[in-house]
Amino acid sequence: MAENTIRDVFPYLRVRNASDAIEFYKKAFGATEKFRLSEPSGRIGHAELEFGTYVVMFSDEYPEHGIQGPEAFGGTGSSIHLHVDDVDAMTQQAVDAGAKLVMEPKDQFYGERSSKVLDPFGHEWLLGSHIEDVSPEEMQRRWDAMFGGGN
Repeated sequence: MAENTIRDVFPYLRVRNASDAIEFYKKAFGATEKFRLSEPSGRIGHAELEFGTYVVMFSDEYPEHGIQGPEAFGGTGSSIHLHVDDVDAMTQQAVDAGAKLVMEPKDQFYGERSSKVLDPFGHEWLLGSHIEDVSPEEMQRRWDAMFGGGN
């Protein structure tokens, strides 16, 4: 069997009211819309936004095809992690745009300052800024120390 190489990975978010969600992501995170495919009713079947140089894909819910956003389930089982230059400023920008602050920005054991926000459409976003280089071994040591083990 020939080896197949993965070229890209694109998060694909399903939301209620994708048009409003796209406007939120522009304000909250500075995303840029590449394009969208809309039905005559306005329902978005596919849209692509650039977050820096990375693409995140979006669509409206299509419950008739089993496609639903996190609001349909009362939460989300995943997060999107954005690395940014200034986590404090980006967190405030997201909150000002309508995100709910879940975790204030704070320095973390793994070498970044991070926060967590929940967007108005049910998706969780982890925001982080690099503050120090930490080896996997040091991360494990710090992890163990947090849970009462290790040195």
